Amino acid sequence: MSLLVENVTKRFSNVVAVKNLSMEIRQGSMFGLLGPNGAGKTTTVRVVLGVIKADEGRVTWKGGPFGRHKNAQFGYLPEERGLYPKMRVHDHLVFLGRINGLGKAEAAKRASEWMDRFGLGQYKTRKVDELSKGNQQKVQIVAALLHEPEIVFLDEPFTALDPVNSEILSEVLLEGNRKGQTVVLLSHRMEQVEELCTDICIIDKGESVLKGELRAIKRSMGREIVKVAVEGNQDFWKSVRGVELVGERPDYVELRISSEADSDTILRAAMQAGKVTRFELCEPSLQQIFVSTVGKNHAKGGAA
Repeated sequence: MSLLVENVTKRFSNVVAVKNLSMEIRQGSMFGLLGPNGAGKTTTVRVVLGVIKADEGRVTWKGGPFGRHKNAQFGYLPEERGLYPKMRVHDHLVFLGRINGLGKAEAAKRASEWMDRFGLGQYKTRKVDELSKGNQQKVQIVAALLHEPEIVFLDEPFTALDPVNSEILSEVLLEGNRKGQTVVLLSHRMEQVEELCTDICIIDKGESVLKGELRAIKRSMGREIVKVAVEGNQDFWKSVRGVELVGERPDYVELRISSEADSDTILRAAMQAGKVTRFELCEPSLQQIFVSTVGKNHAKGGAA
């Protein structure tokens, strides 16, 4: 069964944080909830979890209100970190595991296993405030996953993680998903979301501006990105109407084609400019989709 968010609106005084938002999070999916700062991502998840109440709309899961389900069925890594600074790390995780329905012995066993998985084993008896920010982040991630919830919401989980630990987290999330766990990521790390997520919803100013299966979204946008390398002349594209520079690398340029141009026009211009060593039509990356979608929305409605 899917988690359905239907026509949800949330206001804070005169500010509309979420406006008539609808989306479907399929059971067993890896779902990316994306948006610029202040778009309403965190507020949306807090409404879903029942931390705050929607002014309009509803959230359902397994055919009933999401809020009726027990804590043991979901995990949550909040944007604002909330560990008890003077508790010892292992004791803290056992405490949180028991709150989420685990027995003491099982919570202790799982806490030790997860701490070892994330390289925290040596810090079991340390107090939380003695850990680095990255290690505190890992403790909170473990707390969200410890009780093996059916659905887990992770708000900026890669914050403060180095590349090694980011890779470990990605592996952990994929393993859980293969076992049927639904994972919802709120993140600015487009590369991680693109690597992990099957479905996305981009929200801006509290409203959904793009949603669906990521592969289908990419296909619908066509191969409008071209990577071109011309020996000795990477500025050739400036003479081609309807072409926009997306990225510039030491050995090639990345261009977006508008309706005024096509790939053949770009290829002819490149060949006239010099020896073409690379010409590749590509699907847009999630980063490019995000920037294009949010940019168009801001152009229509003005800056937030």
